[in-house]
Amino acid sequence: MRITGGQIFDVEQGFTRRDLCTDGAQISSASSDGRSYDASGCYVIPGLTDLHFHGCVGEDFSDATPEGLQAMADYELSRGITQICPAGMTLSEEQLTLICRNTAAHREKKAGGAEVVGLNLEGPFLSRAKKGAQNAAYLHDPDLAMLRRLQQAAQGMVKLVTVAPEQLGAMEFIRAAAADGITVSVGHTTADYETASAAFASGARQATHLFNAMPPFTHRAPGVVGAAFDQPEVRVELISDGVHIHPSVVRAVFRLFGARRVILISDSLRAAGMPDGTYPFGGQMIEVHGNRATILGEPDTLAGSVSDLMACMKRAVSFGVPLADAVTAAAVNPAQAIGIYDRMGSLETGKLANAAVLDQNLELKAVLFHGEIVHGV
Repeated sequence: MRITGGQIFDVEQGFTRRDLCTDGAQISSASSDGRSYDASGCYVIPGLTDLHFHGCVGEDFSDATPEGLQAMADYELSRGITQICPAGMTLSEEQLTLICRNTAAHREKKAGGAEVVGLNLEGPFLSRAKKGAQNAAYLHDPDLAMLRRLQQAAQGMVKLVTVAPEQLGAMEFIRAAAADGITVSVGHTTADYETASAAFASGARQATHLFNAMPPFTHRAPGVVGAAFDQPEVRVELISDGVHIHPSVVRAVFRLFGARRVILISDSLRAAGMPDGTYPFGGQMIEVHGNRATILGEPDTLAGSVSDLMACMKRAVSFGVPLADAVTAAAVNPAQAIGIYDRMGSLETGKLANAAVLDQNLELKAVLFHGEIVHGV
């Protein structure tokens, strides 16, 4: 297939006007099958990777049901999110094991939808004081043996784990998990600058939903935010749904860290793609009004978002982030963070032909997956 007339995203140059060719499931230098797609007046970007979301269309990853994970994968693909690394909650080891097994089984089936490229253990190794919407009954000090049991159940698909570095045994846990090839993220934490810096020095390479569930960034106590900034190899997650982070702060983070260090995430719940109402979430209940989801009875406790990653990327652009920077943060950086960038995350020859076509208003026109138009016309 030859995609013509569009502005094609390039990692180094931003957008360039050229054709994008595919050969079967991969991007190629030429196309010989005679098919074409007219993308005139549109942007062509890599399929996005959401490495931190919990659910959508009434389903939750933590329920560990095959049907739920399939419905989530189908919905995400329809939104131009071609790779997903869904996140579990702070739950019992028994339930986390079921989540891990369900993920491995789903990958083995190859049943379609967005490709499940890993799973994200947001809990349970978190601080009680900064648990947010996590269930306190299952909080757990960092436990390497537990992590390795879960990794075995997942058949190696655990790609991310969040840790509060002030917890007992956290530094040893971070070093070992990083050595095992798992990306460690600092989050749900009371850590000060020095403790967070020690965590990054020990091998943590990410900060979980920056500013949320961590101490504030102030001029005398820069905390996790300042520690992350001072380590050039550390990336930071950002929820740009217009609820969790003020637009001014979204702009500031991109300028402070640079576009190559920001990872846009949705942190979406099962209520994404659903009407207002109440929904179960990690053993609790949440209520959704418009674009805001909170713990039932705790209107000041945010419980994730109801926006998918494509919507979050579009909203970041509406806040003043250049489109090329927003695409970098939603497609390139997350793929690099979990070690899949050799196969996807950019529109380079030899990579999987996963892409999204957006009109000038950034409305989704078509989704290309493994070289085939699977949504849109």
